[in-house]
Amino acid sequence: MTKIKNINASRRAFLQRASVLSVAGSATPWMLNLASMAEASAATATDYKAIVCVFLYGGNDYGNTLIPYDATNYNAYNNLRPKLAYSRSSLGSTILAPQTAPVDAAGFSRQYAMAPELAPLVPLFNAGKLGVILNVGTLVQPTTKAQYTNKSVPLPPKLFSHNDQQSIWQSSTPEGATSGWGGRIGDLFAAGNGNATFTCVNVSGNAVFLSGNTAVQYQVSSSGSVPFSAFEKPLFGSSAASNALQKMITQPRTNLLELEYNRITKRSIDANGVLGAALANGRVINTPFPVDNSLAGQLQMVARMIANAGALGAKRQVFFVSLGGFDTHDGLDTVHPKLMKTVADAMSAFYAATVELGVANQVTSFTASDFGRTLTVNTDGSDHGWGSMHFVMGGAVRGQRYFGTPPAVASNGPDDVGQGRLLPTTSVDQYAATLGAWMGLSSSNLMTLLPNLSGYNFSARNLGFV
Repeated sequence: MTKIKNINASRRAFLQRASVLSVAGSATPWMLNLASMAEASAATATDYKAIVCVFLYGGNDYGNTLIPYDATNYNAYNNLRPKLAYSRSSLGSTILAPQTAPVDAAGFSRQYAMAPELAPLVPLFNAGKLGVILNVGTLVQPTTKAQYTNKSVPLPPKLFSHNDQQSIWQSSTPEGATSGWGGRIGDLFAAGNGNATFTCVNVSGNAVFLSGNTAVQYQVSSSGSVPFSAFEKPLFGSSAASNALQKMITQPRTNLLELEYNRITKRSIDANGVLGAALANGRVINTPFPVDNSLAGQLQMVARMIANAGALGAKRQVFFVSLGGFDTHDGLDTVHPKLMKTVADAMSAFYAATVELGVANQVTSFTASDFGRTLTVNTDGSDHGWGSMHFVMGGAVRGQRYFGTPPAVASNGPDDVGQGRLLPTTSVDQYAATLGAWMGLSSSNLMTLLPNLSGYNFSARNLGFV
């Protein structure tokens, strides 16, 4: 009897997870609350909007991404990383001219420049299409250095761990999370899309960011959908054999496990057909994207899907692209500049494509990463940190501005918990809430999606960059 109970429990667990993976099916009882929220939210989504997460895996080095340029803070930066700092003279073409200079906690105005390799993004900043988020990272609630040192407030678990901080950035939970905030946004809009499968789209493989409670992340490659290999050409040279195989693996079954497996398989085959036709027969993008740039290839596919969103039945979409290689414990001076150029070339081309498509005001892209890195350096690299600097880009962005508070450029300074590890002054939840609100989510929706948002005053939950 115990064995039978265990089998039934395992089957129920499988079915529950399988249903989470299937947005095509009817809502299951344990999802009714989120499903009803989705219907309410989707009813108001009559226009098109998309957010695009550009995740930099490995922990981007904030010190050589956004560089202090005013003399006092540049000198402090140079002293902390003398062998790895950019020369001040090399930053002349990437000095940022914001509408209002950022002011630090001591009341002094700051000046910044981007890494020289980020030069393609400077015109976007100056045109008001790109904003800079200062010192953002994972937090449970607003936290001072004294509170961190005394451990008197809850802190994000497993700080400085790659896998866990990637997961917390994407889901608010350490490694093992089953849903991310991008996917939970998708939960609320999937019912309003003509084809829910194309609500959450991942062009870089798999990420918890796009896993919802009901929404499933649809994975594509840089060249398009990934078809079943058995159907790329007639099976054994016979169309009849291919048709028989497709019927066998998609038709309804009496066994519950087989039924769910075949339903998911059918959804994948159907989605491949819809996307393939849309890309083959839809609008062509003329904007050139750089070659030999994996991030640009991913963003080009995102642009192609956005160009044909009407054919895909999409009103709200969440995309995920990524680039690895940012774990620069060594070789920072040779590896990081190449990564910065890859990011800048890809993102600038993507923005140009949205302009060509006439949707620049409807698409907002943003960067994210495991964590920032230490401002102090080891021999020729930097180590795991916490807070970091990030970019948000799009026609709806209130660009040419900084959002957040500039951190002190000092090791073990007032904003540092050791070695230049910044204690974030802006949380990922605030970052996410601002994007969610722009997508059309209500305050109550956001409180459900982002569990740590309750730790912030209402007026502080939206950073105002869109």
